[in-house]
Amino acid sequence: METTNLTYESAYKELTEIAQEIETEAVSVDVLAEKVKRASDLIEFCQTKLRATETEVNKIIKQMENPPA
Repeated sequence: METTNLTYESAYKELTEIAQEIETEAVSVDVLAEKVKRASDLIEFCQTKLRATETEVNKIIKQMENPPA
């Protein structure tokens, strides 16, 4: 999956566009599998990004609650 310079926002936007194309049947059968695969990769990227962000935020909160003595 191409993730160079990919941000959560751009991945989510592309995912939304793919979903819209599939829902409106604007995707030909010839490229449907390709679009579904790309959507799967984007979902995985977004989930990974969200988990990493959650971990980082929790770490910051924990540091704020227990400042070094």
